[in-house]
Amino acid sequence: MTKRMVATIAGLGLLATTMTACSTLVGAGVGAGTGAAIGAGTGYGAGKGALIGTGVGVAAGAIYDITKHNR
Repeated sequence: MTKRMVATIAGLGLLATTMTACSTLVGAGVGAGTGAAIGAGTGYGAGKGALIGTGVGVAAGAIYDITKHNR
């Protein structure tokens, strides 16, 4: 195998991984922002709210990915 072929295969693998994980990453970002805002507004703390929101967002994004791709 040539270096160019290996680089192409590796690049396509990374692209596929990024495309399948897109909803999970978006869920993490949205969850962190929402959790921080809610945590700050309720007095719980923006940092703790962001951590909880990130976990919830990742879980929701992963569930969305699973259900969306299995249709």
